[in-house]
Amino acid sequence: MTADTAPTETVPTEKTVPAETLPLAPVRRVPLGARHLITPAAVAAALIALYMWVGTLELDSIEQRSLNRAVILAKTVEHLQMTLAATALVVLIAIPLGVVASRARNRLIAPVILTLGNLGQAVPCIGLLVLCTFLMGVGFQTALVGLVAYAVLPVLRNTMVGVQQVDPALIEAARGMGMTRGQILRRVELKLAVPAILAGLRTALVLTVGVATLGAFVAAGGFGELIINGLKLNRMPVTIVGGVLTACVAFFIDWLGSLAENLLKPRGI
Repeated sequence: MTADTAPTETVPTEKTVPAETLPLAPVRRVPLGARHLITPAAVAAALIALYMWVGTLELDSIEQRSLNRAVILAKTVEHLQMTLAATALVVLIAIPLGVVASRARNRLIAPVILTLGNLGQAVPCIGLLVLCTFLMGVGFQTALVGLVAYAVLPVLRNTMVGVQQVDPALIEAARGMGMTRGQILRRVELKLAVPAILAGLRTALVLTVGVATLGAFVAAGGFGELIINGLKLNRMPVTIVGGVLTACVAFFIDWLGSLAENLLKPRGI
């Protein structure tokens, strides 16, 4: 080493770490099971609070005839029967009509199908029930006609949208595999349309639970009888119990619908 050259001192440099390798702060998430238990827990709490509140009241003879275990159980069964029967008929009517209206070759009759579906919600349900009463009399069947007419539109429209939004490339690939039109509809289009159909069915269920209270006007039973009897006889506890039970059933069915959407949705969607 010569005198005019001084030794150079190497300064250690900081080692840079790529940003993608840096540890991220943990994100706190609500477990899936806990999130799905919020609604049934709230419904159970509301029912317990309602039971305790009624227990603190001094009910007269009229209120006791309406607010006892046998009557409430019978009205619950009647309300659920109307709801489930109407929903089953909606599925049998709306899904096939939605598939027919979604086809390009049926574009001339699609507006007619949609117009018929819109009529159910355009006409007030109570007016439709009155008209059906003149034709069919009073009873369970009359209420069923009104409920089906009112709830058919969400399932019909969602079926149309769900089938129409299927990627045409998937349909062409299915044809290339040798599938027939029926097989493509069952194995490709309807399966991919399941989330949209279930969303419409969930909406129809909640609508049906609320509108089923009007079945009391045609002697079809349900929670509507508690609400109407409480109003007619000026017994507010009876009206409140009927209203709270209707809301709890609607929330519980909506929760069941959300579970069905998660369980029946095709993988990868």
